[in-house]
Amino acid sequence: MSDITIGLMGLGAMLVLIALRLPIGFSLIAVSFSGIWYLVGWDVAWGAVGLIPYQFSANWVLSSVPTFLLLGFVCYHARLTEGLFRAARIWLAGLPGGLAISALLGCSGFAAVCGSSVACSAAMGRIAVPEMMRQRYEAGLATGCVAAGGTIGALIPPSIIMILYAIMAQTSINGLFIGGFVVGIITMLSYIAVVLIRVMINPELAPRSLDVFSAQEKRAALRDVWPILLVIVSIFTGLFSGLFTATEAGAVGAALSCAIALLKGTLTWPRFRNAILETVLTTSSLMIIAVGASLLTRFLALSGAGTYLSSVIVDMQASTAVVLLTIIVIYLILGMFLEPIGAMLLTLPIVLPIIQAADLSLIWFGVVLTKLLEIGMLTPPIGMNVFVIKGVVGNQVSTTTIFKGVMWFLLADMLVLTLITVFPEVVLALPRYMLS
Repeated sequence: MSDITIGLMGLGAMLVLIALRLPIGFSLIAVSFSGIWYLVGWDVAWGAVGLIPYQFSANWVLSSVPTFLLLGFVCYHARLTEGLFRAARIWLAGLPGGLAISALLGCSGFAAVCGSSVACSAAMGRIAVPEMMRQRYEAGLATGCVAAGGTIGALIPPSIIMILYAIMAQTSINGLFIGGFVVGIITMLSYIAVVLIRVMINPELAPRSLDVFSAQEKRAALRDVWPILLVIVSIFTGLFSGLFTATEAGAVGAALSCAIALLKGTLTWPRFRNAILETVLTTSSLMIIAVGASLLTRFLALSGAGTYLSSVIVDMQASTAVVLLTIIVIYLILGMFLEPIGAMLLTLPIVLPIIQAADLSLIWFGVVLTKLLEIGMLTPPIGMNVFVIKGVVGNQVSTTTIFKGVMWFLLADMLVLTLITVFPEVVLALPRYMLS
């Protein structure tokens, strides 16, 4: 039996294990260890398990993952982000679907300190959905806009998905962040357009608010926004000016958020402890998957299966458009069943060589991939953001209703995906200008 056959069988076994609901990280590690053992022996396999996780985790850039996670969890538990929605609600009350638009703006603001779609949806869902339901918004619109808005969390920096992709692809984190910021803003505007168009066609979806706010209340609402704006501006200014690295940006943001929360009196010891605990648990789960992906890369390299699969696609002499379309369809399908980071790390060892062989920009592909993975957060049957919002609303709204609500935003997502795929300069123009 050839080494390539062993590699392909290993990939098949891994898919079977994942289908049997074994955690992705452990599936990756088990198959990779077994494959290396079969190919080159027990001692080498144990040596790989001892060396590769250390080599991967010793990467200094990885320290930005826990710092950005801590930043997001502190802002969430200390309630620094609640003022975003309140301020937007007061200022946009007169617009058609003003509360839904406020929720989308709140999601975008929270995304700038979080980097996690699930956390973004959960945080804004607890604040915005009850208010929209109180104002008699149609349930699908109220829940769907927040579930969709949460996906902006992985596009607007800091993005955990982009950090891990940058390490695996060995490309610029700052370039990915800048490109992701552009696509995140385009996505937010497309979602707002969906709300405006739907409500203008059918005003009953979102009754106009009868609340009237004075100029004094509007000014007071803006004062509630300063803590989170200070954190966002500090991170973006330092990161994109070159004052500090992505790792330092996460540390500065986490420290600044703690200091502001202490000054406001909203960071109690139990809340800080919860933020630390969630940071440790999330970082640990991400690291297990990432280490497994590193072992898989080594296994595929030893067996030659990765090179074989890439060469098969290249030798087909299919056009770049056909290759891209195939990759996009694969990720859209994977997004229906796997969580984003697992799907990305599972496939990158095979997909990256194809992208490089096609001479495509790794920064552009990283942003497109992030968008694809976030679309998967909304698609049935396992749309994670949908189930997060379902957990927030309980039996008040059915899962089917939430899925119907997000379908309108999925149409906007597909338009944005088409735009950045057909016109890569939409993603690359600003990174090229700022990093030149």
